[in-house]
Amino acid sequence: MDLRHAVRGRVLLPGEDGFDEAARPWAVGVHQPVAAVVEAADAADVAALVRYAREAGLTVTAQPSGHGASGDVQGVILLRTGRLDWVEVDAQARIARVGAGVQWGRVMAETGKHGLTGPAGSSPAVTVAGFVAGGGISWFGRRYGWAADSVRAFEIVDAGGEQVRVTAESDSELFWALRGGGGDYALITSIELALYPAPSVYGGRIVWPAARAGAVFDAFGKITADAPRELSVWINRIAPPPPAPPMVAVDVTYLGGDVEAKALLTAFDEIGGSLSDSRGPMNLADLGAIAAEPVEPSPMLARTELLTGLDEATLETLTGADLAPLLNLQVRHLGGALAETDPAGGAGGALAEPYMLYLLGLRLPHLADAVQARQAALVEALGQAISGRKPYTFLAPADKAAQAFPADTLARLREIKRHRDPYGMFRANFPVLD
Repeated sequence: MDLRHAVRGRVLLPGEDGFDEAARPWAVGVHQPVAAVVEAADAADVAALVRYAREAGLTVTAQPSGHGASGDVQGVILLRTGRLDWVEVDAQARIARVGAGVQWGRVMAETGKHGLTGPAGSSPAVTVAGFVAGGGISWFGRRYGWAADSVRAFEIVDAGGEQVRVTAESDSELFWALRGGGGDYALITSIELALYPAPSVYGGRIVWPAARAGAVFDAFGKITADAPRELSVWINRIAPPPPAPPMVAVDVTYLGGDVEAKALLTAFDEIGGSLSDSRGPMNLADLGAIAAEPVEPSPMLARTELLTGLDEATLETLTGADLAPLLNLQVRHLGGALAETDPAGGAGGALAEPYMLYLLGLRLPHLADAVQARQAALVEALGQAISGRKPYTFLAPADKAAQAFPADTLARLREIKRHRDPYGMFRANFPVLD
């Protein structure tokens, strides 16, 4: 059977008008040599695609928005789920039900109307499905843990092409793997997600000249040493292209009122000399404005590592190292619920490292090699402060799934993959069997 006869959604093949754009991931410059792109009409269409692929001996990879693509998709069918774009909020039950194509910005706009929040990350353009499949480090992760741990149910298509509802009660092993195990076990078509009370949220960004970096990092270390779980603080050394000057910035969110938040952040106010300060009470729908990350496909080239702490030598490297040609060096405070083992949680497990390092540059032909060299040099300079583990949701094309999980977790995920997908129907961005 021809693929176009098997599904109702749009099908694009190599060489056809629109194929290159449809196959392009969010990170411009990552090549995806797929055999076809299918834009599914609905969940039934996803099931039909899986049955077709099984008969044809093909593999399917799902990319709702294309974030996190590795490019390791030679000859597979690329599934786009943008048309699965519905959102339902049950405010009384504190549950959101969302299709696999729904982005966080839309979810937060809907839940915020009810004084509720989901475990959203920094970008409003990332889909809920992609985020939780990789675990998901949220603005509110210190309070509620991995975003994936807030999932209460999945609607999926399994390797047999059947639509199935998966919960902790119906299939505990698959449910565990789907929550943060990388999406290698089934195709997610919708998600039921727990919501949390958020009657007041405070957040924003403070920016200083780069000369204040030492003082800002010192304050960051003091504040994060004993920050309550409701407070998240991320620090950035920003190096925009000339002639714009380098800067240092702090991004914050607090699940609570402005009086409490200001008291917790006094050390930043004592620095003085800020260039701008957008902090204040905010709507949940505006969370994406804090970090102001690009929402359109961009030529970004990132490397992420986990830090074991912020001792004097580590702070010296973070504050004094030359960044060029990088655009940003960011350190996120983790800890709290993320550092705890939740017996009812997903595959992410405990994230013992208290900080995450994110190094960002541009994936442009004349810059990419230099960007990667600078990233590698910074990681080498940090030495034993780098733990070696990486969150799955932040893996880059050169990384492997094995870097995201402890050995026992990886072994369990591999066994689930072999059992639930014996014919290799599905391929995640970073497959657990590689």
